[in-house]
Amino acid sequence: MNARTMCSTVVALAVIAAAAVGCAAMQKRPPAEVVAERQEVMKQQGKVWKDIQDKAKAGDIKGIAPSAQQLVASADKIPALFPEGSMTEKSNAKPEIWQKKGEFEAAAKNLHAEAVRLRDTASSGDANATQALVKDFGRKACGTCHTPFRVPPKQ
Repeated sequence: MNARTMCSTVVALAVIAAAAVGCAAMQKRPPAEVVAERQEVMKQQGKVWKDIQDKAKAGDIKGIAPSAQQLVASADKIPALFPEGSMTEKSNAKPEIWQKKGEFEAAAKNLHAEAVRLRDTASSGDANATQALVKDFGRKACGTCHTPFRVPPKQ
C-alpha cells in the first residue's frame, strides 16, 4: 500500500469513527431531552405554518416562499428526532413510528416534497396555485405523519 492510499484509508476511517461517535452520542441522550427537542421543532413548524396561512389570507404570495423553505429544512430533521427508545409520558409519538419506520420516514420525505412544491409555487407568484397548495397542505403534508404516527390532541 502506498503512502497516498494509506493516508486516504486513515482519513476515511477517521470520518467513519467520528460519525459513529456522533450517532452514539445522539442515541445516549436522555429520552426527555430528545422529546423536548422534537417538540420544539414541531412547535416552530406550527408557527411557520400559521405564518404561511396568514400570508395566504393577506395575499402575500411571494412572502410564503421563505416560510415554506423553513418547512423544507425542518422536514429533513424529523427522522433523526425520533431515535429508538425516545418515548416519555410527555411524548405524543405513537409506537408505530418505530414499528413502521420506513413509512414514517416516507411521511417526512412527503412533507419535504410538499413544502418544496409550496415554496417553488409561491416563488413563481402564481396566486391561484399557491392558494390551492396552502388549502390542502395540512392534509397532504402534515396529516400523512400526524394521522398515523401522532396521538391526537386532547379535545
